Amino acid sequence: MARPRSARRSTPQRTLVVHAHPGDDSLSAALLDATLSGLDRAGHEVVLQRLHPDGFRAAMSAEERREYHDEYPPTDPIARRYADEIGGVESMVFGYPTWWCGPPALRKGWFDRVLVHGVAFSLDDDGGLRSHLRHVRRVAGVTTYGSPRWVVRLSGDGGRRSINRTLRMMCHPRCRTTWHGLYAVDEAEPATTGAYVREVEEAFATW
Repeated sequence: MARPRSARRSTPQRTLVVHAHPGDDSLSAALLDATLSGLDRAGHEVVLQRLHPDGFRAAMSAEERREYHDEYPPTDPIARRYADEIGGVESMVFGYPTWWCGPPALRKGWFDRVLVHGVAFSLDDDGGLRSHLRHVRRVAGVTTYGSPRWVVRLSGDGGRRSINRTLRMMCHPRCRTTWHGLYAVDEAEPATTGAYVREVEEAFATW
């Protein structure tokens, strides 16, 4: 007989949590707290990267672009620290709000400036791509949408695709993906948002 969901136990692991939202009193901040609480309950070792408080910038500089294909290119201290922290993590969680049907600039900038050549992948002499993220076996996203689900689907949900498809292809061949999304959040009642926060915590408590 299958064990009930509440009784399922997760396997503790080293988990990277990347959060992109400027407000400390936002729903996104509450979801970050819920994510961290759930992971703590599950016994995970968490590496937290809070892009706004850390002073991370979204735009790639001209110098970074020139050095993009070096062996290990991050020259910015924050981007280099973030890149160093990726090594050895077994799972990744991305928390952010969905704006204009996509991720905010900082989350996109994290992909552009951290998951670079020499960190996330390298190119062979024949042009083939070799991933450096095969140690990542689980990936999750936690987001909110101002639009209803049908609008998000019609728009293509670029943030979700970049994580669940593009990033997923770089990870372990058996990497599993999980997505938590609250739709039409602009019209949601406090009871709805509160239930979503609790749902996120419970999900990561058994992750």
